[in-house]
Amino acid sequence: MENELSMNRTRPRLLAIVAALPLLYAACSSAGTPAPGGGGTAGIPQAIIDAGKADGGLTTIALPHSWCNYGDMLKNFTAKFGIKINELNPDGGSKDEVEAIKANKDNKGPAAPDVIDVGLAFGPQAKTDGVIQAYKVASWDSIPATAKDADGFWYGDYYGVLAFEVNTAKVANVPQDWSDLLKPDYKGQVALAGDPTVSNQAISGVWAAALANGGSLDNAQPGLDFFKKLNDAGNFVPIIAKTANVASGDSPIRIAWTYNALADKVSLKGNPPITVVVPKSGRFGGMYVQAISAYAPHPNAAKLWMEYLYSDEGQNTWLKGYCNPIRYDDLVKKNTIDPTAKAALPDTSGALLPTLDQITKATDVISKGWPTTVNVTVK
Repeated sequence: MENELSMNRTRPRLLAIVAALPLLYAACSSAGTPAPGGGGTAGIPQAIIDAGKADGGLTTIALPHSWCNYGDMLKNFTAKFGIKINELNPDGGSKDEVEAIKANKDNKGPAAPDVIDVGLAFGPQAKTDGVIQAYKVASWDSIPATAKDADGFWYGDYYGVLAFEVNTAKVANVPQDWSDLLKPDYKGQVALAGDPTVSNQAISGVWAAALANGGSLDNAQPGLDFFKKLNDAGNFVPIIAKTANVASGDSPIRIAWTYNALADKVSLKGNPPITVVVPKSGRFGGMYVQAISAYAPHPNAAKLWMEYLYSDEGQNTWLKGYCNPIRYDDLVKKNTIDPTAKAALPDTSGALLPTLDQITKATDVISKGWPTTVNVTVK
């Protein structure tokens, strides 16, 4: 169909995006704390497995089951290691995750997260704030140096590109670009997938709009101006749009990462039909990073969780969720990549990935500027 997202993805294109990741850590290597040795289940050291099981549990936060195939990741981890997972605030944003660590640093109970999965800007800040601890997984050397902290405090896990998730049972003319969203056809139909004062996905959505409206990776203000126009036109719906909101028609157009939109398309099974569009302009890519809380109640289980995420099995689990896993090149080189999942990655050619400095500045501009420029609360 004309409006369907092309599902063909070539390795050279993926390599181009990986090469565009921030160069701040280009000089980094695996020097420092030695990575654990091989062996054990799925290449995981047996000592880590034993210690992780002895912790008796793991607490995660802000991991929706439809996000990047986390539903399978969580289920498979428990099945493989017998560790029960306590899931906190599945719909929380990156800032919420870090704040949960800070609020529970003296609390070893179920409200304290062991691990976090946050937007790139939040990793280095969490390190500066002293709320995360260093740990290098066994597959450390295969994570690009440009996508990890040299000391092992945080490391890239996957990335995607902003797209329009459209319920075509409610939207007759599917928007193809950001400018289309301002048309009267979409009155009361467009929403973000988070609160742009705290959510990395929502902040990135505003930034992507900036790229399509005269802004740049160094100038995010036009994105705020665009959403003010969208709100003034009555097209913006100030809710944190979830799958149910798209399906019901409360917000039949959702701005979300490609992997979240495509996961909805599959899970809804045509009821209603979903079309996913990577806009023609303003193609913006974002990487997320993993880290372990400095106050983790289950520190060894947290390390085992990281080992599993970065094992071949874990990386392919993310790939099945339409995410670009950070160890993609290594999986291809070793011929351990899932070929079906690889072929299903969307075409996101031309997507721009910001540097860490650009992310820090834009996050500040958008999170602080949203209340005054757009002047609407998203909840």
